[in-house]
Amino acid sequence: MLFYLPPGVEYFPHPFYADDDGLLAVGGSLTPGSILSAYRAGIFPWYAEHLPLCWWFTHPRLILRPTDLHISRSMRNVLKRGDFHCSFDEAFHEVIHRCREISRHGQEKTWITQDLIDVFLALHDMGYAHSVEVWQGKHLAGGLYGLAIGKVFYGESMFSNVSNASKTGFIHLVQFLKEEGFKLIDCQQDTPHLRSLGATTISGEMFLKYLRKNIFEEDNPSTWRNK
Repeated sequence: MLFYLPPGVEYFPHPFYADDDGLLAVGGSLTPGSILSAYRAGIFPWYAEHLPLCWWFTHPRLILRPTDLHISRSMRNVLKRGDFHCSFDEAFHEVIHRCREISRHGQEKTWITQDLIDVFLALHDMGYAHSVEVWQGKHLAGGLYGLAIGKVFYGESMFSNVSNASKTGFIHLVQFLKEEGFKLIDCQQDTPHLRSLGATTISGEMFLKYLRKNIFEEDNPSTWRNK
């Protein structure tokens, strides 16, 4: 069953109404409120420029528990050599634009539209959206961004211009989230890249159980700079 959301609506149908591909609803508006409401229920926007706004609940869902992070021997050597250094929230604007611009295999158009960038910049200013920057000297070699709500981090996108840069950023993120007591990372899309780092799929039912528990966790919107 596909639902239509009128403009301005910031609530969503139950995620279990999503079809087999994960499509749940069309329409509504992109606002900080609608994004926070959607993500708390495991729903996220995914669409292309000049096409209708679509909301998805993909299932099964790829997730990573911070305690399950897997670092391969080769990545341990990369980290030990100190090829990169990482920061948080120092270049959010540049990271989200790099994620938009990077060429992805099998994807002609980006789903990171200007409207989506604008709302995530607002969420960053509110302390909900965060970035990880991976530097090689003074060069931004890779990065990722996402949302922190309660004790769940919702990964959005990553980019890498240098081999192993995005993996380095992801590993630093997971280690930080573990220290901060986060329970789950929502990876959204199932990729070999994330599976190699310990991500695994769980059912939509199990994913929503995690999110229901997360409702009782306090949000802590803040900057992660200097972490």
